Amino acid sequence: MDGTSGDGATPRDERAPGERHTPVLLERVTELLDPALRDRDAVYVDATLGMGGHAAALLAAHPRLTVVGMDRDPQALELAGRRLTAYADRLHRVHTVYDDVAGALEQAGVPAADGILFDLGVSSLQLDEDARGFSYSRDADLDMRMDPTTGPTAADVLNSYTAGELRRILREYGEERFAGPIANAIVRTREKRPFTRSTELVELLYGVVPAASRRTGGHPAKRTFQALRIEVNRELEVLRDALPAALDALAPGGRIVVLSYHSLEDRITKRVFAERVRSRTPVDLPVELPGHGPEFRLLTRGSEQASDSEVARNPRAAPVRLRAAQRVEDGP
Repeated sequence: MDGTSGDGATPRDERAPGERHTPVLLERVTELLDPALRDRDAVYVDATLGMGGHAAALLAAHPRLTVVGMDRDPQALELAGRRLTAYADRLHRVHTVYDDVAGALEQAGVPAADGILFDLGVSSLQLDEDARGFSYSRDADLDMRMDPTTGPTAADVLNSYTAGELRRILREYGEERFAGPIANAIVRTREKRPFTRSTELVELLYGVVPAASRRTGGHPAKRTFQALRIEVNRELEVLRDALPAALDALAPGGRIVVLSYHSLEDRITKRVFAERVRSRTPVDLPVELPGHGPEFRLLTRGSEQASDSEVARNPRAAPVRLRAAQRVEDGP
């Protein structure tokens, strides 16, 4: 994945998906993972393989590296396989959601990971393909499933959730100020006809979100589409389970990098990392007990952002926040 937040505002790129894919913060990601992968038989888990941009760079840089590439999107796995044909003997592609790192490692026949990357959000492939329905700038079926083979669609959510449930996801996942009026308008509209196309929802949002807010807060559909996508794919729920599982799967000295694209993802990452870098010695003891020190150490001070030059090259890097951590060598 290239991890864009999926606001739909990026100009359409008519190149093939693999050609237009620009990995976010590629140099920084490879720099952070390099000490755990260099000059050894190492295992790298790309928990959000997407079109394989980060994986391609790491495979080229580390001839002894094995990659376990996970993705819930079958189309992304297929495209990544084509892109990484030269490294087929060192690549294991696994069709699964990123909270199953342990299962992916078991399927690949390796016991632990030396490096793990989560590049969250919606990928260029998903955002740019009309049929997927992720973008509010083009008319499409209201689907928004990262794995189009299973689960409810965005249309299912719009047409079946109560006003209270819609209000909750718009407020929590989209941080939408007008969640109540939007939810009520959705329920009123679907009584006449069910939602099927993205333009139907966009038109409703233009009618509900005040013009003054549109002038200062961006496109009126941005937050609603984000909230629906997160709900359809259970993104935050999955992430809360995925990060602890990934940390547990790291070998001593192993490193993890997480690229988040909105504050909700970044808060979860910050909280999970903070729990693992604390000492496990009881706070009332004057010295740290052997074997009770922190399991991890942070590799970044707070979250890092893309530079102006990176954003100029790849506008979808604008919202990114990077955090990284390393398992302590002598940890449990």
